[in-house]
Amino acid sequence: MLDTNKEIIIPGESALEALAEIEFILISLHKMGSYYSDKPIADYQRATTDFIDNEKVTQKLAKVRRILSESFDNTLGEDDMDDIERRMENIEFWKPE
Repeated sequence: MLDTNKEIIIPGESALEALAEIEFILISLHKMGSYYSDKPIADYQRATTDFIDNEKVTQKLAKVRRILSESFDNTLGEDDMDDIERRMENIEFWKPE
């Protein structure tokens, strides 16, 4: 890791913006889970899918990622990757069975 990336400073307003997006998603999903705990799983699945689509959750998460990433120094290392790429390279993403 680059020394410049060992401590990242995010402006307070940006951090609050990211936290608000995360709070909205997290608490909404928690409330949905509680509400649907004694209801058919198909109803819960439909509600969560609708929530993700209608509330543009993927765009909100991309915004949070941008806020967290923009302060990093993205200088490439000897492996032609920056620190973020290097940390993310071994994530096993969802794929169809």
